[in-house]
Amino acid sequence: MAIQTHATIEDLYRIEGKAELVNCQIVCDSPTGGLPGYASVEILVSLRAYAKKTGQGRAIGDNIGFIVDLPNRQSFSPYAAFYTGELTMKFLDGAPIFAIEVRSESDYGPAAERKMAQKRADYFAAGTLVVWDVDLQSDDVVRSYHSDKPEQPTIYHRGEPASAEPALQDWTMPVNDLFL
Repeated sequence: MAIQTHATIEDLYRIEGKAELVNCQIVCDSPTGGLPGYASVEILVSLRAYAKKTGQGRAIGDNIGFIVDLPNRQSFSPYAAFYTGELTMKFLDGAPIFAIEVRSESDYGPAAERKMAQKRADYFAAGTLVVWDVDLQSDDVVRSYHSDKPEQPTIYHRGEPASAEPALQDWTMPVNDLFL
């Protein structure tokens, strides 16, 4: 009889690079391209300025682990996030209040859409209030999903300021800043 082993958070700590623990399996993510990386850094810089101004929460960059306790998911690693919990040397405990996922070249097509919808549902189940789906190849650049209406995103286009209400009060970011 074969014994199937399930990956744990301790296994995740030993992975080099970006990965998440989903259905007790380690799911690795390849490095991203230049434009998605640039956009995530721009969001991070704006969130950091907001955190410094308000004295509340922390801007969290790419490849940081968030430990959650869901039936099908044990961790997240968003492109950027805003977190109000305690920072330690370990992965962060609990979900961020605001998570940003920036699409890479492999994040298109029906299978990718299903995967992204499931991940948003997981974020909301874990307590995240707002999830941004940033699509730099679409006219609908930022789709802002809210936990209270997860199937009805607020859409932001170039030339508009994007918001993360109700997760972040009085914070906006120009969509144009996501581009070079």
